[in-house]
Amino acid sequence: MSIEQALLSFAVVAALLTIIPGLDTVLVLRASIVQGRLRGYATALGINTGAMMWGIAAAVGASALLAASETAFTVLKLAGAAYMVWLGATMLWRSFRRNASASVGLDAPGRPRGGLASAWAKGAGTNLLNPKVGVFYIAMIPQFIPEGASLLAMGIALAGVHNLLGLIWFSLIINGTHLVRGKLQKPGFVRATDRFTGVALVGFGTSLALKSH
Repeated sequence: MSIEQALLSFAVVAALLTIIPGLDTVLVLRASIVQGRLRGYATALGINTGAMMWGIAAAVGASALLAASETAFTVLKLAGAAYMVWLGATMLWRSFRRNASASVGLDAPGRPRGGLASAWAKGAGTNLLNPKVGVFYIAMIPQFIPEGASLLAMGIALAGVHNLLGLIWFSLIINGTHLVRGKLQKPGFVRATDRFTGVALVGFGTSLALKSH
């Protein structure tokens, strides 16, 4: 298998995984509706940063240690679960506050709370603290590294392919949402979005904490 064939084969697998609705899609969709296009992209780039770091870790063997060590996996799993539950609970709490502008994340009409760095950090943190992502990369990347190819270079290249496909997918979501954001940003819909996202995060975090290796 050549490098070109490996990248194309991995792209097919990555594309299928990218379009399956998951936590990443929920986070980007929520950021786009509540906070706008720029913060949607910041969240997406944070998610991609986490994926790239996991890809590099898989290439140099750090994820192999994670997959093999029950203690390391459990510590990261519980940390990730706690972070997701906290993030989801915060969204739920804000959505039920009496002050609608505070509950939907607005200081004033059309002015979202939290900067681009905060949106990026949420995306990156959610991805980096999810050991399932690391296990996925360590399971998949070795299968697409041609004999004689640099492990680190191929790890970066494969993660880059995944990131590119993810960015395309997220761009469709962000820009599609932006076209109808005026309707989607009604207080009732935004509160519902926060509640849905909050429940998804709490549910995912709880499930992550309860699952075995």
